[in-house]
Amino acid sequence: MKKVGKPTAAFLLAALLLASCSSEGGSTPVQTPGASSGPAQTAAASPSAALPTASTSSAVPSVLPSTSSVPAASGLPSPSPSQEPAGAESPIPIQYQMNSNYDIKPVDGNANKKVVLLTFDDGPKEAAMINTIFDTLDKHQAKAIFFVNGYRVKEHPELLKLIQERGGIIGNHSWDHIVLKKKPYAEVKKQIEDVQKIVKDVTGETPVFFRPPHGAGGDVGKKVAAENGLLYMTWSNGSLDWTMKEKEAGKPDKIVKNVTNQLHAGSNILMHELPWTVEALDKLLTTLEGKGYSFVDPRSIKTPAAAN
Repeated sequence: MKKVGKPTAAFLLAALLLASCSSEGGSTPVQTPGASSGPAQTAAASPSAALPTASTSSAVPSVLPSTSSVPAASGLPSPSPSQEPAGAESPIPIQYQMNSNYDIKPVDGNANKKVVLLTFDDGPKEAAMINTIFDTLDKHQAKAIFFVNGYRVKEHPELLKLIQERGGIIGNHSWDHIVLKKKPYAEVKKQIEDVQKIVKDVTGETPVFFRPPHGAGGDVGKKVAAENGLLYMTWSNGSLDWTMKEKEAGKPDKIVKNVTNQLHAGSNILMHELPWTVEALDKLLTTLEGKGYSFVDPRSIKTPAAAN
């Protein structure tokens, strides 16, 4: 036999090895993009074989999608932490109604009787005062009605939006803050309904509470309020904050005293967006809580709109 040279022998050996590799497994394995060649790429095809090994470069992209992009199996709950749409709130049950004295009373015997209603009139005025009021309300887990004037909303619609965003319930306080009881029906109707419209335009919601300026709506104010599904109210506990002067001393303490002197179950407390009222609010709410009172959520009060 003719002696085979080293180059020829090497060529024949390589050919034999190549033929042997191509005959095993029946197919050529797919290499993960970016992975280095080696034994890991010649393993039999399987789910685990597709995963990068511990020695694989960090530049190799994962071949499995992240869990956040994997669709939930049919019939199984979504991996989202909440099943409710963002911002969804449970309905507030109707537990209270207003009596002829404008006090807030339970609809039946199951609701707490020792409650007060917090209200603020004549806004919106200033973002700083509004935010401070809400910081205090949030601290005491309290809600309030903010009775707004249309002309103020027209000047600063962003302040009305702020009240809504911070969880305030918006009430109608007429457009111009005038005495309505001696005005003709058409004028009263415009004063009230123009506020209904601008509040709806700015917030997407229509007020369900109406308080006439100066507490003087008369029969015509009550009639127009009823036609618009509004609960007409004045108040049954006045803080008298509106009677105080800028340079008067001790105004916050006077406000607390005025309210507590008139305090009774169901008190409908009238306050205003005023600096001294903002300053008094935390002490006032703390005092009321100390006397065993809690703060009614206005949304739990029966209104003509709710009745319909």
